[in-house]
Amino acid sequence: MPAVLQIAAIHKRFGSRVLFDDATVAMNSEQKVGFIGRNGAGKSTLCKIIIGQESADSGQVVRSADLRLSYLEQHDPFTPSETVCAFLMRYTGQEAWRCGEIAARFQLKNELLETPVKSLSGGYQTRVKLTAMLLSEPNFLILDEPSNYLDLRTLVLLEEFLQDFDGGFLIVSHDREFLKKTCTHTLEAENGRLTLYPGTVEEYLTFKQEQQAQAISTNETIEKKRQQLQKFVDRFRAKASKASQARSKMKQIEKLKTIDLAEAQSNVKIRIPSLPPRNGVAFRCKDLSIGYPEKLVAKRIHVDVDHGAHVAVLGDNGQGKTTFLRTIAGDLAPKEGTFRWGFNCEVAYYAQHVVTALDRTQDVFTHLESRAAPSVTRQEVLAMAGSFLFRGNDVKKSVSVLSGGECARLCLAGLLLRKNSVLLLDEPTNHLDFETVEALGAALCQFQGTVFLISHDRTFVNMIATQILEVKDGSVVQYPGSYSDYVYHLETQVRKELAAN
Repeated sequence: MPAVLQIAAIHKRFGSRVLFDDATVAMNSEQKVGFIGRNGAGKSTLCKIIIGQESADSGQVVRSADLRLSYLEQHDPFTPSETVCAFLMRYTGQEAWRCGEIAARFQLKNELLETPVKSLSGGYQTRVKLTAMLLSEPNFLILDEPSNYLDLRTLVLLEEFLQDFDGGFLIVSHDREFLKKTCTHTLEAENGRLTLYPGTVEEYLTFKQEQQAQAISTNETIEKKRQQLQKFVDRFRAKASKASQARSKMKQIEKLKTIDLAEAQSNVKIRIPSLPPRNGVAFRCKDLSIGYPEKLVAKRIHVDVDHGAHVAVLGDNGQGKTTFLRTIAGDLAPKEGTFRWGFNCEVAYYAQHVVTALDRTQDVFTHLESRAAPSVTRQEVLAMAGSFLFRGNDVKKSVSVLSGGECARLCLAGLLLRKNSVLLLDEPTNHLDFETVEALGAALCQFQGTVFLISHDRTFVNMIATQILEVKDGSVVQYPGSYSDYVYHLETQVRKELAAN
């Protein structure tokens, strides 16, 4: 099938930092492409170049006459008072019945269509933007981190839609499970180049590892051959009887070419400072009610959590997960009831939008040093920075030049340097590449302290969670099954709802 979208010899840099160097790729309207790469590799920048929000330094984006491109808006295109239906009609120019028909695919029906968009949760606002994207009847979609801040139910709805979508798409995502369920091809941005592979992300990473191992083996064989030939040349070059053979061997040496290996990417290995194991109750609440002065979110909450538990706080957006975490973090006062932490529990809180609070005049090292516990040494600060890929001169980088993913890594590194025994993590994986996500998951698995986390990244939660709290319909209760049970139950429920439409 002919390409509908071509990236032709794109060059792009920011200051001394080269994002793309002669990057080229072509995609057709049947390819469902997962776009991967380290934070700062240029994934979001390329998406913006494709849709025309940014320009390349050189090269071009070639769009065929058949291309009907649509993309997921990153900003909020609706006005404060607009209802869902009014926004969709204004934004797309479509009739109300057509807007309602497409909105129903994302469970936006009945009274929700007449609800002001701004009053909806972030997950539902994303559903509205997805609906708007589809009303133009595209045959190719650009979605940059669509799963960020989506609750699991909306994520499952999006997966079901993408699996059935009659067209192609390019998706940037850190969620390995999401890419596995939706994408048939994999595009990687690495060392300024683009590589498109006709297979899933799992297949591509396996292929890449095998190719690297084969190239290393071939280079080792070539180097051994070169050494053997050079040894002969060095021994017999001065002898007249062997001179012609020596010249022949020298020509063979010149013809030996090793395979150019891509610059090795640093491995992410996160080390959380160890803590002595503790027994007993780390957190207890009784008859706790949470919410805001004008709104009760949940009431009669009774929860006991032991030291060392890793608790996943789950539920649909807007149900109160963040409100619960803010309350037990001391950031929001309880409406009624009490909670208490165990003796000598020190709590560190990673909020959803903590990145926006970074001091952009600081450099990486200065920020980490300011966040570290008094007992932390300079070497420990540098080691933690290195764990999050800030190595060598990278620690001198200004916060102002860091990508979104690098800022998220910096905030997490600073949080861990506090050496607190309790970690409250609200969507810590947003903006991280999946290698960093899985490295963080592996580190938290070994963490002997107590963790409360909100995340919809299934791979991440599955690695960590030992206990589940479900926030739903004004209550916070312990879910009786495993995380896998929870996900299966939710997927089954969503599919039934879709089948009933």
